[in-house]
Amino acid sequence: MRPRVTLKLATSLDGRIATASGESQWITGELARAEGHRLRASHDAILVGVGTALADDPLLTVRQPGLEDQQPIRIVLDSRQRLKPASKLVRSARKTPLIVMTVQLPSPALVRAGVEVIKVHAGRDGRVSLRHMLTILRGRGLISLLVEGGGEVAASFLRGDAVDRIEWFRAPILLGSEGRPGVGPLDVAELGLARRFRRLAVAPCGDDLWERYERL
Repeated sequence: MRPRVTLKLATSLDGRIATASGESQWITGELARAEGHRLRASHDAILVGVGTALADDPLLTVRQPGLEDQQPIRIVLDSRQRLKPASKLVRSARKTPLIVMTVQLPSPALVRAGVEVIKVHAGRDGRVSLRHMLTILRGRGLISLLVEGGGEVAASFLRGDAVDRIEWFRAPILLGSEGRPGVGPLDVAELGLARRFRRLAVAPCGDDLWERYERL
């Protein structure tokens, strides 16, 4: 048993989440960002990789009017505990719960700041085992998990066949092949082996396109 996992993507039309230089803020418009906050409010927890946490310094909170009391638990995949104590995530840990999933012993600095650090099994790549982490989360009563990025984390969940639903916001821009992909390499040897999803809906969301899929 594991939580139901929703992968949220906010990309250009060609599936990029940032320019080649790493610039990524506000790819999608205001309405898409508002829907993203509603998605956060509807899940028990929200997860990003430490790369996103370091690059964007996000809060990962719900800031949509009327939904501020529906804050998901925030989770960072951080195998080597690179998250900085001065980050917005850590500085707000006593107000909004923050969990760091790692393969190391807990960092005293993070623990002192009010972060819950959980040591989990390492996978073959030496990083956090998604299977073990998801088992731990389900054992704590978490039923739904929203995965927000970045590209490597999205790919790892897809490789692990751990995505039940996709909420994909596409902005009407093209960033080209030098842009950073919303989903990293999947190494699908044969097309028939790729996980397929059923489209649930496609609708405009301001100037953006909102596509929704669920696994077959």
